[in-house]
Amino acid sequence: MLDVNDFALIFVAFITCLVILTVGKNMWKRRKLPPGPFPLPILGNFLQFQSEGLIPYFLKMSEKYGPVFTVYMGSRPTVVLCGYQAVKEALVDHGDNFGGRGNIPVFERLFNKSGLVLANGEAWKQLKQFSLLTLRDFGMGKKSLEEPIQREAQHLVDHFRNSNEQPIDPTNIMICASSNIIAAIIMGTRYDYNDKKWMKILHDMHEAFSVACSFWGQLYDLFPKIMRILPGPHNGVFKMLQELEDVIKERVKSNSATLDRNCPRDYIDCFLIRMDQEKQNSKAPFNTENLVATVFDMFLGGAESTGITLIFGFLILLKYPEIQEKLHEEVDQVIGRRREPMIEDRNNMPYMNATIHEIQRFSNVLPLGIIRSTTKEVNYRGYHIPQGTDMLPILGTVLRDPSQFETPEEINLKHFLDENGKFKKNNGFLAFSAGKRTCIGESLVRMQLFIYFATILQKFKLKTTVDPKDLDINPAECGIETLPPSFKISFIPRE
Repeated sequence: MLDVNDFALIFVAFITCLVILTVGKNMWKRRKLPPGPFPLPILGNFLQFQSEGLIPYFLKMSEKYGPVFTVYMGSRPTVVLCGYQAVKEALVDHGDNFGGRGNIPVFERLFNKSGLVLANGEAWKQLKQFSLLTLRDFGMGKKSLEEPIQREAQHLVDHFRNSNEQPIDPTNIMICASSNIIAAIIMGTRYDYNDKKWMKILHDMHEAFSVACSFWGQLYDLFPKIMRILPGPHNGVFKMLQELEDVIKERVKSNSATLDRNCPRDYIDCFLIRMDQEKQNSKAPFNTENLVATVFDMFLGGAESTGITLIFGFLILLKYPEIQEKLHEEVDQVIGRRREPMIEDRNNMPYMNATIHEIQRFSNVLPLGIIRSTTKEVNYRGYHIPQGTDMLPILGTVLRDPSQFETPEEINLKHFLDENGKFKKNNGFLAFSAGKRTCIGESLVRMQLFIYFATILQKFKLKTTVDPKDLDINPAECGIETLPPSFKISFIPRE
């Protein structure tokens, strides 16, 4: 009969064999993948991520292994791409091979792999084509959308004027202004800055991103099955986003009850009409689940990221008053103090255009990009990458690639201005990603950034509560999203 010591030896032997098998299996999988740091069983490279920080760790590994390397997100191998050339080759030159969507556990729990962002294959193609055409019908990228953005800009002017030059935190207001343009297209509505319920929803959305960027959010991303049943701040993300989901579901229900198929009012109406047209096609992605998830995607991706870019922009203009002064001069010369800024003014305002591009480049709002996956077995730079392998194009390393930008760690408008002061394009500017899965709202974001900045600088001088030299423009948090530090700003009327 076996005694306690025998059981202990058998248990130790079993665990040893399990570890050896796991390590062996991982080594077998890794044999043709790009090189990278050795992963621990189950944990992968998690401990290294936490000790050094995700972005710094990736930069360190790129110095050691080159621009293409493999890390393990828990037990998941992920091929990381750093720098302009590696990202461009994958997303543009071989875009079809790297066009799948990789694992995003937080959003998968929210939407069960529904919606435009998480969709793959034919479902993604249909949802993207439909969304692009529908958004264009409602003015995205066209002059017809200029008027609602101008109106929202005037609401911002009124709000800042009513602050009576007192220092305020602009975060929630700028995110709300961005959300209102999306709400106008998607739901045919606008929310007042004094709407406490909506402002709370936007605040919770912002806080959800903050938690997702934290240690707990990264832990959930690596070990979703375990973290889902464990208590902790990570579970707060889903509670914070519940009210936004409820608003969207209620709006879908309301639109369904009042739908006029001959006169669609917004994106939701158009989607409902398409759902009715495709109801006999069981494979079509046009269903309520995909509708709610896609609208949710647009608010999360559009309102939050555009608002954060605007906030970073304010912070940079406070830090560098000489840039703000030159912008005031260009606004006065091209637009004047009375006429509303228009999109066509952008062609005559190279300094403003370059400043906005440099703000987007430096703020680096989505530094990791959005994870991709291979759609088939790929031979890339001599490495064999199996179908379904996660690929992480680090957009932040493109936006700060010294081969594309002269002084990547500094604010430098010469990145987008030639020797004659004319605006110049830069191949390294991939703030909206690249390839077939580039951001569908790019033109909308560009319009908002220009009109909001031009209108606010036309009416106000931005003043900081501290010496500009003491302002820190480095991010407070950097993970899924780059978040700026807290600050207050006074809007001083120029009239």
